[in-house]
Amino acid sequence: MQGRPQATSHPPEQGLPPKLEVGLHVNGVERHVLLRPWTTLLDALREHLDLTGTKKGCDHGQCGACTVLIDGRRVLSCLTLAVMKDGAEITTIEGLAQNGELHPLQTAFIAHDGFQCGYCTPGQICSAVGLIAEGRAKTSDEIRELMSGNICRCGCYPNILMAIEAVMQGAET
Repeated sequence: MQGRPQATSHPPEQGLPPKLEVGLHVNGVERHVLLRPWTTLLDALREHLDLTGTKKGCDHGQCGACTVLIDGRRVLSCLTLAVMKDGAEITTIEGLAQNGELHPLQTAFIAHDGFQCGYCTPGQICSAVGLIAEGRAKTSDEIRELMSGNICRCGCYPNILMAIEAVMQGAET
């Protein structure tokens, strides 16, 4: 279902606009959901598709806990309306592992102890996957700068940096 989301034939409830059918390709699976026009991608993933790996932190685009990949680019899902991404390819933390094997960044985060409480970890890992794909970060300082939108309240930044560098350098983790 590429293009514009379709309004359902159900009458609006108590003066509300009708729900829209939105087609999302999430982690390689095409899913269709009926959503209010104001539903964020974060809420669509968590509440309608039961993909709770993506976390709701600040819900204002300031912490990065909700970072997912849309068409390979990192995006804050709390600031993105689901209807805007009709037909898009979305990858969440649940979709990074392939054929029972963790993504190299997931393995590196474990090997380098890149998390403590783990709440920010899905957003950190998705952001790091996007960062590496962008190919702009060449130094530790550039990685730090380009990951600065992802906050870790536990302060695991040195280990997160080591995990990202290990994957970028192709090191065994």
